Amino acid sequence: MALAMNMNWREDQEVIELIKRIKEPFKMTNRAFKAEDTMVTVDGRSIGNGHFGVIAGPCSVESRSQIVEVAKAIDGFGASFLRGGAFKPRTSPYDFQGLKGEGLTLLKAAKKATGLPIVTEVMAVQTLKDHLDEIDIIQIGARNMQNYDLLKAVGRTNKPVLLKRGMSATIEEFLMAAEYILSEGNDQVILCERGIRTFEKYTRNTLDLSAIPVIKRYSHLPIIIDPSHATGDAKYVESMALAAVAAGADGLMIEVHNNPEHALSDGKQSLTPKAFGEMMVKVEQIVKLMGKQLG
Repeated sequence: MALAMNMNWREDQEVIELIKRIKEPFKMTNRAFKAEDTMVTVDGRSIGNGHFGVIAGPCSVESRSQIVEVAKAIDGFGASFLRGGAFKPRTSPYDFQGLKGEGLTLLKAAKKATGLPIVTEVMAVQTLKDHLDEIDIIQIGARNMQNYDLLKAVGRTNKPVLLKRGMSATIEEFLMAAEYILSEGNDQVILCERGIRTFEKYTRNTLDLSAIPVIKRYSHLPIIIDPSHATGDAKYVESMALAAVAAGADGLMIEVHNNPEHALSDGKQSLTPKAFGEMMVKVEQIVKLMGKQLG
């Protein structure tokens, strides 16, 4: 299939600027469409094209003291962005579903205290419309990777989007989901590998580190790794994070909680601020060896 930049298909007309033949079904996310790596920048903090970004914070926003304390800690250890769930998709309808609008208010308080841009998930188009101005990077979770109405809606915004790979999605399906966003005009997309579902029971999911070089080969979009959701156990997060940096990832997404044993969600896989700081010392060393700069 030939892709014409101005959507005019006659090659003999002078108005045509460029035609490229791209064999894969994903066109705009394809490196053949854009050779240079995409860099996503928010408030002077970047991910991609030689810039390594660390997104960190609790799975769920629980209180003002919790989110502000965690934000100050991760900021001091070199994180570039603050993550925190206000709207939480949970397997059980009886589990904590997040503080919703109040959670976003608390995230803004943490941003005011630290300057860290906010990364948080939205699950519905209406939620996106209601809270777009309060979010710096819109997260689309694994369960919504193929929610096409939501993908098209974020594609019509001017906000960066962090797209997580679905738990059973192929790499092609992952890139096709990103294609929905780019096809609507938003090219500020960060891909996130967070583990896929396999037969293995010793980890929550199976982290597919091979997705990094494969996506680097076929796409210009930055890819980050979420070892917290991939392993489901704080004991394994550091080793997988370091492996991801060495494999060429453009960033990490790490769950950090100031009291993991009493977290309302995903406490088992959350690092303490102290453990996060110890990990960041090693991360920074490997980032430099890979020829990239932190933040």
